[in-house]
Amino acid sequence: MPPRKTKAPAALPDYAFETEEGAPSRLVCGVDEAGRGPLAGPVVAAAVIIDIATCPQGLNDSKKLDAARREALLAELEACAEIGVGIASVEEIDEINILQATMLAMTRAVAALPRAPHIALIDGNRCPRGLACASRAIVRGDGLVLSIAAASIAAKVTRDRMMTALAETHPGYGFENHMGYGTPAHLDALSRLGPTPIHRQSFAPIRKMLSPALPEGLDLVPDESVNLLIQKNY
Repeated sequence: MPPRKTKAPAALPDYAFETEEGAPSRLVCGVDEAGRGPLAGPVVAAAVIIDIATCPQGLNDSKKLDAARREALLAELEACAEIGVGIASVEEIDEINILQATMLAMTRAVAALPRAPHIALIDGNRCPRGLACASRAIVRGDGLVLSIAAASIAAKVTRDRMMTALAETHPGYGFENHMGYGTPAHLDALSRLGPTPIHRQSFAPIRKMLSPALPEGLDLVPDESVNLLIQKNY
């Protein structure tokens, strides 16, 4: 009987992209977000400049880590890395759409760093237009790039804490469990209790509850609207 093949463990993110962009002599930050898909709550982005000499072991895409591990890694990062957090509110999501609100949150996160980076490595396939530095989009960057993995952890933990706090002011919805995502428990609570002010009215399930006669689909807001918000330091 031939020996059973064992699956090689998935590689962890590394520092190769940062080095390619000139780190550590140049300041390179990773940027990621949490909360694009939920029906409630803000979208949160984080920007992180790591020190490779003191970087915590085990950084990875936040979706591949449990809550306790994410919390522990963020505590380590806060002691050795530079972290900026940016938030786009539910009102902004409804006004400019979730994609543009995500770009806005990322811009705010980079601006919140203690030092301005030379370049931002962005998780995904597009970069915010309002950044004050160069940028580079990296698809699935949270599983490839060490600083983006760090940013994914910072964004996820920050948003989860916010949703847990919102669960106290909006009891009955279970925000502390599903973090605003459209789980069966969340949809059941919505059917019984109705939407709250922290639900995204532009998202289809909420829109149908509030205005069932409205046609499907929402127009995208042009980039000029987002740039105006950035110029006003929103």
